[in-house]
Amino acid sequence: MTTDIRQALPEEYDAAGELTVAAYSQDGFVRGEYAMTLRAAADRAAKAELWVAADETGLLGTVTYCPPGSVYREIALENEGEFRMLGVAGRARGLGIGTALTERCIERTRELGLPRLVLCSAVYMKPAHRIYERLGFSRLPERDWSPIPGVDLYAFALDL
Repeated sequence: MTTDIRQALPEEYDAAGELTVAAYSQDGFVRGEYAMTLRAAADRAAKAELWVAADETGLLGTVTYCPPGSVYREIALENEGEFRMLGVAGRARGLGIGTALTERCIERTRELGLPRLVLCSAVYMKPAHRIYERLGFSRLPERDWSPIPGVDLYAFALDL
């Protein structure tokens, strides 16, 4: 089975949004109105870059890459790439999909000639933190923040 990492096709936007909501919900990570943001894949594709992992069975995962100028950026400085909303379908967990999507974001940052890639991850998303640390990301505590009460985000960075 071959997995392709590519930008989402317009006909996949709804499925990508639902996959993201399902991935976050499976682990209890959807809080408040965030499900609407996770579901809005078409908006993310228009205002950032929506990447998917797919094989012949369908979508396995998705991530939103936020280049300079994207309204979806949360913590990136002008010369940094950022990614958000990484989600892997329950049936594809443990297959390296999260790692592959993160590696695509690293490659994309290099393609854009940016020296650093950053992201935020909720403090309780321990499996994701292990992926980032394994790929060489370091904690960036000076950019930790809380978008709403009760949701604390850790910042991570990878210098390229």
